[in-house]
Amino acid sequence: MARSTPIPDGFLEVGHVRRAHGLRGDVFVQLVTDRSERLDVGSTLATAKGDLVVGASKLLPNRRWVVKFDQISDRTAAETWSNVALHAAPISDADALWFHDLIGSKVVEVDGTEHGTCSNVLTNPASDILELDTGHLVPSTFIVSRIDGVVTVDTPDGLFDLLDK
Repeated sequence: MARSTPIPDGFLEVGHVRRAHGLRGDVFVQLVTDRSERLDVGSTLATAKGDLVVGASKLLPNRRWVVKFDQISDRTAAETWSNVALHAAPISDADALWFHDLIGSKVVEVDGTEHGTCSNVLTNPASDILELDTGHLVPSTFIVSRIDGVVTVDTPDGLFDLLDK
């Protein structure tokens, strides 16, 4: 089934359908966000194959989600959705730092010293890491603020000296 319209601009990848689970069309979903409300009943997720509406969802003890989408009726249908990316509109939360907001931001220390632009955010179990276009890596725990495209960081002495030698 081809999608009649592309995934809307500005939508973010929030997870993936992984594989079928059982006979009734349930699937395992891997979220790439900590916002579990993406899988609340009634939520709509966009995919390259069309929109999916969450009919039911359950978090298993192993941190995996089993989801029943209204559009997937049985195991045969569920198997055709394996590895499909799920997208949704950004959530407005003034207190949150979002990857899509950090990428492209100028990174400066609290004293005003500029260190480049955030080109990527690396997921790491201890703390997400800002990857700068200069090659520097800055753990997100050092972020003090993000205002108007400028990320201010308060890093330990010597962090930026590692690549400068």
